[in-house]
Amino acid sequence: MEKNMEEEILTRLDNSKLLEKLYRENRNEFKEVFNRLYSELHDTKVADFWYERLNYQESEISWGKTGELIFVTFLSLSAGLIAQIPDYFGINSDLFYPRNIGFIVFPWLLIYFFWKNSIHLKKIIVVGLLVLASLIFINLFPYEMKSDTLKLSCIHLPLFLWSLIGFAFVGSKIYDYKRRIDFLRFNGDLIVLNTIILIAGAILTGLTVGLFSLIEFEISEFYRKNIVIFGLAAAPIFATYVIQKNPQLVKKVSPVIERIFSPLVLITLVTYLVAIIYSGKDPYNNREFLLTFNALLIGVMTIILFSVVETSKTKNKIQTYILFLLSIVTIIVNGVALSAILFRISEWGITPNRLAVLGGNILILTNLLIVTYKLFRTVRNKSAIDEIERSIAAFLPVYSIWTIIVTFVFPIIFWFK
Repeated sequence: MEKNMEEEILTRLDNSKLLEKLYRENRNEFKEVFNRLYSELHDTKVADFWYERLNYQESEISWGKTGELIFVTFLSLSAGLIAQIPDYFGINSDLFYPRNIGFIVFPWLLIYFFWKNSIHLKKIIVVGLLVLASLIFINLFPYEMKSDTLKLSCIHLPLFLWSLIGFAFVGSKIYDYKRRIDFLRFNGDLIVLNTIILIAGAILTGLTVGLFSLIEFEISEFYRKNIVIFGLAAAPIFATYVIQKNPQLVKKVSPVIERIFSPLVLITLVTYLVAIIYSGKDPYNNREFLLTFNALLIGVMTIILFSVVETSKTKNKIQTYILFLLSIVTIIVNGVALSAILFRISEWGITPNRLAVLGGNILILTNLLIVTYKLFRTVRNKSAIDEIERSIAAFLPVYSIWTIIVTFVFPIIFWFK
């Protein structure tokens, strides 16, 4: 693929229109390949122009056009209004939020990427119908019902909506693995910037409530209902807009966090496995411990995926070794969790929860084995780290299919129990 891009750049270098078209078709790959070729092309004015264009860093944050800001503000306010439904209509928040938490933010992010990427109307209609069907499906469960399949649907439905956002993000390049990797990078950047915004919001909330309490105005409840909830719903949408307008904003922060956390997670995980042996706890007979163990596994797997994506961009050899070791340790953790759930199924039979955990563990283990093998080849200099990106990108749709099965098929298979 890269070889083709090199040839395309070299053959179109004297045709500014065709070169611009090539750039717009795949901006990230174009920049990566062009920067690599620049040492051979730097004597030409066209190459100098494109190099400066591709690597120019904005000195200030871009807020976009007024119309764009108004549109994003509308989406943010809409998310806030959805989050306020329990207060406006007297609905029990404990019943509303578990079912509808994904519909507070994700549909508006979908609309944003539809607008940004100029998605074809037919695709918008299809995705819109899927979101509507999901909304109706999850709320058809009687509110007094307490079932395992309902809990599983509530957990996996936001993941399904997240995969739809990925579809809108990649736009027309659904089979382009680099666009899928860009989506993962976007999620990492979004987590970083959204966390910063929420921390700043928490500080502002503490100061505001504290200052008013000094003059004996109790505004905490009013502030929570009318400011905090709106802010929590709007933050991811606003952060997405800022990242899309300023891709340079957090691109230096994410790799730093990844380099710090990867070795720390590796040390923590090894220490935790040793501590388990001495504690006498085991996931085979302790259900809560098994659930915590699986939550740990999912968290570490997420860190590995995001870290591999960042490492593939920087091509840091030491970091690749750390990720390889972390992947091996995580495979051990996955093996323990998988054996525990198989033990519980053999002892007490199949339930929706056990089957969901079993399927999730098998998927994670499969993905881990592929990534670990690719990392092993990379540290031995037998393959490029870009191959890891391809394997991660190829596996993302598998997770999406699994969320569909657990969310919509499990309730039918187990009669909504």
